[in-house]
Amino acid sequence: MSEASVVAERPATLVTIADLLRDGGRPTMSFEFFPPRDDAGVEQLRATIADLEPLSPDFVSVTYGATGSTRSRTIDATRLIRTQTSVRTMGHLTCAGQSVAELRGAIASYADVGVSHVLAIRGDPPGGPTHPWQRHPQGLDNATELVKLVKASGDFCVGVAAFPDGHPEHHDVHLDARILADKEQAGAEFAVTQLFFDADAYFRLVERVRALGCELPIIAGIQPVTNVGQIERFATLSGAELPAAMVGSLRAVAEDPAAVRALGVEIAVDLCDRLLAGGAPGLQFFTLNRSKATAEILARLRRIDPHRG
Repeated sequence: MSEASVVAERPATLVTIADLLRDGGRPTMSFEFFPPRDDAGVEQLRATIADLEPLSPDFVSVTYGATGSTRSRTIDATRLIRTQTSVRTMGHLTCAGQSVAELRGAIASYADVGVSHVLAIRGDPPGGPTHPWQRHPQGLDNATELVKLVKASGDFCVGVAAFPDGHPEHHDVHLDARILADKEQAGAEFAVTQLFFDADAYFRLVERVRALGCELPIIAGIQPVTNVGQIERFATLSGAELPAAMVGSLRAVAEDPAAVRALGVEIAVDLCDRLLAGGAPGLQFFTLNRSKATAEILARLRRIDPHRG
């Protein structure tokens, strides 16, 4: 039976993200949210979910913090999405600052709210992504070990992170490729990239991992720039300097917020178009719990002939 037949015949509630990516009928589209900090944030998340659900995402995900309070908010946000929508939901899980016992507790919490997809990532140390990693004394050392733990804990479909511009800690893209291949061997079934703005960086990443025999589908992570103040933060998160032409264009209209936002949307549409044309199996939008820019990007993208529908 073909992969397409498996996806077509399996009940929708049992079709995994890996199934969708293997089917290859069309690129997947997904949204990432973060756990709200207070009641106002909860209402903002509710509104964003309501705005984006009609776009029929293939899945949504909720980011994860390394402290007890943020972990609890992640589970609560995941439960909110699971109970108020029919959207396939993926929870995040990080090694940072946690013992194996705490990680097992988080995995059990996801299972309790009906989440069977986990994005297993090492996470950043308290000082940020460029600071040296410190393993919890009773914890795990890396995402490969975390993948193994999640897979051993139940019937989970596991995704992992990928870095088109190189991981900001060591800036060794060939090491990144080997690590991604190791994650696949540990049981990972797909990857989602960190944000990036250079399509060629994504394609080079794919080439490196394929040269190692790694066949993980790699979903492209998309972060629209909606204000100039985001530029430095995005550069830190992505681990590389942003394209000079892009930064220059945005700074040239820095005094006009509407122009910055319009240009940021245009840049994201062009990037998505190039990625899909080059074979990217999916796009994940980092929404920052806002809906407008993501919805506009998708609307414009779907007016381009190859991406209609």
